[in-house]
Amino acid sequence: MENAILASTSTLHGQNYLEYLLPEITTLFQDCSEIIFIPFARPGGISHQDYTEHVQKALGKLPFRVKGLHEFQDPVKALNECDGIFTGGGNTFLLVEKLYRLKVMPVLKKQIKIGKPYLGTSAGTNIAGLTMQTTNDMPIIYPPSFQTLGILPFNINAHYLDPDTNSTHKGETRETRIKEFHTLNTQPVVGLREGSWLELSAGEIVLKGTLSSRIFKVDKVPFELAPNCKLTDLN
Repeated sequence: MENAILASTSTLHGQNYLEYLLPEITTLFQDCSEIIFIPFARPGGISHQDYTEHVQKALGKLPFRVKGLHEFQDPVKALNECDGIFTGGGNTFLLVEKLYRLKVMPVLKKQIKIGKPYLGTSAGTNIAGLTMQTTNDMPIIYPPSFQTLGILPFNINAHYLDPDTNSTHKGETRETRIKEFHTLNTQPVVGLREGSWLELSAGEIVLKGTLSSRIFKVDKVPFELAPNCKLTDLN
C-alpha cells in the first residue's frame, strides 16, 4: 500500500529548498536510516552529484542519510534494498528516458506499490501519473514511452497556473493545453498548484496544502477540489 508525498514543487517563493515540506518529509521517512535520491531530471548545468549534495544539505538535520542513485553500480539492487526514495524535479522527458534506459521504472513502481516511502517533487511527481503527457516540460530527449508509474489513476499537471485575466499574452493557457490533451486521451488531469501536494496513505489519495486543485475530465467543465478532499476514485 503506497506511502508517498507527491508535491507540485520543491521550493516556494521566499523559502529554501524543501522548506515547506520538511514536517511531511520527517514523518514520511521517520523509519528510514538511508534514502536514495534520483537526480536524473536535472539537465546540464548541475551534475547529479551536485544535485544530490543540494538535497543532502536541505535534509541534513533529519535523522537519515541521502545517497544519489548515480552512485550505485547496480541501481535496481539499490532501489530494492533502500529504506526510502526521493525523485527530484527538472525535466520530465529527461527523467523518464533515464529511468527506462536504466531499466528501473518497473522496480520503482513495485517498491512504491509495496509501501516503500516515496517523495516526488515536480518531475518526480509527474511520473506518478498514468503518463507523463501533461508535463509542462520541453521534449529535449525522446523517451521509449510516455507511460510512467501509474501509481495514480490520473495524470498530473505540476506547477499549474491559472489564466491571468490582466495579461495581454494571447498564447495558450495551461487549461487550454490540458483540454487539447483530452481531445485524444481520456484520463483525468489534476492541476496541482504550487504549495500543494498529494498524500498517499492507507489506500487513499488526499489533496494537502492550503490551495484547491483544478480537476479536468473529458467533456466535463473543469472544477475545483478543496484541500483535504480525496482523489482516490477520480476516473
